[in-house]
Amino acid sequence: MPAFRSRHICSVAAALVLTVAAPATAATADSSAALREVLFVGNNWDGTATVLKSSGDFAEVGQINVVPDKAQRIAEINADPIKWIYYTAIRNQVGQGHDQYVDDMYSTPDGTSVVVSRPSFADVVSIDLATDKINWRFPVAGYRADHMAVSPDGTKVAVSASTADKVQVLDINTGKELGEFGTGDKPHENVFTNGGKYIWNMSIGEVNTSLDDPSADWTKGDRHITVVDATTYKTVKTIDMRDRLDAIGLKDFSDAVRPAAFTPDWSKMYFQVSFFNGFLEYDIAADKITRVKTLPASPATNPDRTTWLLDSRHHGISMSPDGSKLCVAGTMDNYATVVDRATLQEGPLVTASTPYWATVSGDGKDCIISESGADQVTAIDFATGQKVTSVPVGDHPQRVRLGHVQADWTGASAN
Repeated sequence: MPAFRSRHICSVAAALVLTVAAPATAATADSSAALREVLFVGNNWDGTATVLKSSGDFAEVGQINVVPDKAQRIAEINADPIKWIYYTAIRNQVGQGHDQYVDDMYSTPDGTSVVVSRPSFADVVSIDLATDKINWRFPVAGYRADHMAVSPDGTKVAVSASTADKVQVLDINTGKELGEFGTGDKPHENVFTNGGKYIWNMSIGEVNTSLDDPSADWTKGDRHITVVDATTYKTVKTIDMRDRLDAIGLKDFSDAVRPAAFTPDWSKMYFQVSFFNGFLEYDIAADKITRVKTLPASPATNPDRTTWLLDSRHHGISMSPDGSKLCVAGTMDNYATVVDRATLQEGPLVTASTPYWATVSGDGKDCIISESGADQVTAIDFATGQKVTSVPVGDHPQRVRLGHVQADWTGASAN
């Protein structure tokens, strides 16, 4: 995912970004082994994941090599002209001149492996945490793998095959495809909702073109939310925010839904859209946008929309476990802030360098943001809105997910 944009190569492969709901733990504790809750931080340009304590001082636990097969994959790409074109386009557009080695990741229920989507290699792999070797590999449809989601029981992962306009659902232990469903253009964020009954997918359309003026919004493609039954993968509902935005007079707003956060009872969704410094509240039962929150704009932010990273003025939103606070990453405005959900009043603006994701610590006390511009993650106290600490990680951190490892794990090199 972020890995950002070059504007001068045609849009061969796009897609990127979107969000997270409440802090669903990525693995279900296995009674046969002692597990440790951790935070997985995907370092997109490094091809590594930094594993941190899930709360407290967030100290580093270990490192994972998520591209142990790098030479083999690149040789395959170089031997296929079409794959090479997409691979190069991803590097020069979405990757801002860098390969995208890790977009998203979740651990298996037993804490022995981590499943990773790798955009540049257009695949999902399971990596053995004891050896950093690949258990299984699933090439996605098309030429780019993007955001994933894990089911509440930890047994299934849904991955966006962004250039194929579909989501594929895999068995987390075997990599076998269980089903798939069609989406809008460039599927992005996936969320299992209602205890795993549904999967929500948000498609974001073309985000790496220069046609960013509201008058050219129609060129961005078909962007809508697809809601499917998580057992049959049949579409239950589609939601096009264009009509909902128009209904409240926001005709110049993009309808590309980026990261999103749901209330604990799944009654409301808070979501970001392209180009907007703020977020919107959507009442799911009423099927309408009920509130709009504009957050401060930094005077240092370039007003030229074509300079914003993949159309995402703000990218990253999470919710405290009790549903009372939101945490928002102000990507292009270089801050993060905690917002009271009842009043929508923001707290202190915590300075951050290109924050591109927001999640929740294991104990639920802190919001965790990835600072892709500073190669660190930062914890912000939900109660006070103040910064707690920052911890260095690898090159260009993006997605941060809660998960589990074996209690004595400290990295493959230590084993």
